[in-house]
Amino acid sequence: MMRRQAKKEIERLRKKINFHDYRYYVLNEPLISDYEYDQLYTQLERLEKEYPEYVTTDSPTQRVGGEPIRAFDTVQHSTKMLSLDNTYSEDEVREFDNRVKKLIGVSVKYETTLKVDGVAVTLSYQGALFTLGATRGDGLRGDDITQNLRTIKSIPLMMRTRDKELMTIEVRGEVYLPKESFEKLNRERRKNGETTFANPRNAAAGTLKLLDSREVAKRGLDIFIHTVPFAPGPHHRSHYKTLMKLSDAGFRVIPHPRLCTGIDEVFEYIREWDSKRKKLDYEVDGLVIKVDDFASREKLGHTTKSPRWAIAFKYQASQAVTKLREIRLQVGRTGRITPVAILDPVFLSGTTVSRATLHNEDEIRRRNIRIGDSVTIEKGGEVIPKVVGVVSTKRSGREKIFQFPKKCPVCGQPISRLPDEADWRCVNSSCPAQIKGSILHFASRAAMDIEGLGDVLVDKLVNMGLVKSFDDIYRLELEVVAGIERMGKKSAQNLIQAIELSKQREFVNVLYALGIPNIGINASSLLVEEFGKIESIIKAKIDDLSKIAGIGEVLAKSIRNYFSVKENLRLVQNLRKTGLQFETKPKPREKQSLRGRTFVFTGELDSMARAEAQKLVREHGGHCASSVSKKTDYVVAGKSPGSKYKKAKKLGVKIISEKEFLALLR
Repeated sequence: MMRRQAKKEIERLRKKINFHDYRYYVLNEPLISDYEYDQLYTQLERLEKEYPEYVTTDSPTQRVGGEPIRAFDTVQHSTKMLSLDNTYSEDEVREFDNRVKKLIGVSVKYETTLKVDGVAVTLSYQGALFTLGATRGDGLRGDDITQNLRTIKSIPLMMRTRDKELMTIEVRGEVYLPKESFEKLNRERRKNGETTFANPRNAAAGTLKLLDSREVAKRGLDIFIHTVPFAPGPHHRSHYKTLMKLSDAGFRVIPHPRLCTGIDEVFEYIREWDSKRKKLDYEVDGLVIKVDDFASREKLGHTTKSPRWAIAFKYQASQAVTKLREIRLQVGRTGRITPVAILDPVFLSGTTVSRATLHNEDEIRRRNIRIGDSVTIEKGGEVIPKVVGVVSTKRSGREKIFQFPKKCPVCGQPISRLPDEADWRCVNSSCPAQIKGSILHFASRAAMDIEGLGDVLVDKLVNMGLVKSFDDIYRLELEVVAGIERMGKKSAQNLIQAIELSKQREFVNVLYALGIPNIGINASSLLVEEFGKIESIIKAKIDDLSKIAGIGEVLAKSIRNYFSVKENLRLVQNLRKTGLQFETKPKPREKQSLRGRTFVFTGELDSMARAEAQKLVREHGGHCASSVSKKTDYVVAGKSPGSKYKKAKKLGVKIISEKEFLALLR
């Protein structure tokens, strides 16, 4: 075959296979048999192997990558990926409707769609070509999982559209695992002696974290596109119509959408799907109600967490009755101790449940839950099982009252509970149950900022016994790290260099990195400014600590509890020996322009993230608070300010813009 002919044939086969992928995976209307499809695919593979210069990124053969990657890169979202406000109350949905109508008028159209229980992702297209896919992450940044998302055949690698406004676009959706695929996956894991996934959502999330796209491709993930974060162009005013055009362009759009004129039609839709959703091949735990008009969405804006133009209505959870056989204590990554009910297995909302949360000691006392009781369990949001009550009529008298222990069930150290908290906590930073989460906090950007020390590597370091405490990080050797699976010498060198650089971090960052319960970066800053060195903080009494503006009695007790544990004192000494800063350096006078002033931030800033703005305040001698009071000097209001803005106006606190705030720094 001539090269020109080969190129034409490759393009023809590629176009034909992409068309049949669309018919099969998006429309569920195949036109050819699996055998005929396989013949086309094999022919394309053979030609591309013979003429590799004609292989393109949108070819069906390029969906699955080659060798596994070492780690996911972090990418910044073009616009923040917000989460939705949830409600189980129809009254709250009506309140949402009233708020919307007050701002944009009485004539409101709502796009109402099923709320699929999956993993939120964003997809970016340039010139109709799929270029980037990422997880939500913290809303500002997420993991680049493009290679894993390419394996999902309902995601078009090249859009089928001539609409220029749609060719460069960002769309957001929900990756999920169909119920059938979930059951198949768990059967295979049980057969291989592996831990099974609790529900389809967990399975989908775990699959997207795999570093080998070949393994991802085997799991059978799928996706529904449900959101375009902003209007793609002036000709697209309706979100609903834009989604319909995206469906024509090759996307698997969220099924059964309805454009409702008024809130009463929304409630009709809610009632219609209450029972119908259970027959679907994917988990649906509610409905999403969104203002349809893009311009109205812009006017309504958002809070720091959620858009004001959308709300999620969730259906009431399903319930079942079973026997509570035992109560075990689970220590989380932050030291929080959660009582867990061990149950006689019972089938509930698509999965078999044998464990459920009891929340805390007070909840057990309030509900009078005893070992041996018949209890009612439900899935909160149809995902997390919890015990919601006792069937007291079934008691025999042999049930046992549960006594909460005084020591951590994992490390044996004393546990503590603050007056205003419901949870008992283990405050031993070296407790094996929480060490992985503690290390991730220690290495985070606001703490020691150790680039490269992420989830996967921390798991390996702890599981291999190389890191049992924070100070072990500073004893890691290049040769040992380079020998870890999928690391390599270059990655190991970068990590060791980042660890060494972290020794230059200021005392405030080191104090925050220790992970003292309830002590964030702002509280750490107040402590450093007041005491100057770690010895003074360790020796400080509760009265001394609670007198500091912004600390108070609750935080003071948290600090005292932490430094009353011998292991934590030993940890501080060991970290000091590695070269970490446990004493503050005097601030230059020119950086004291905000001394004595307290700032609260609300809304989204243009020039920087909120954490950066708070850092600037501290560097210039000021304080940051999380809530507005009469003692607040300034409230800095960015885009779409929330309730803090209203409280500031009510109290007469001075409200300034981002520009005015920056002027104060000069």
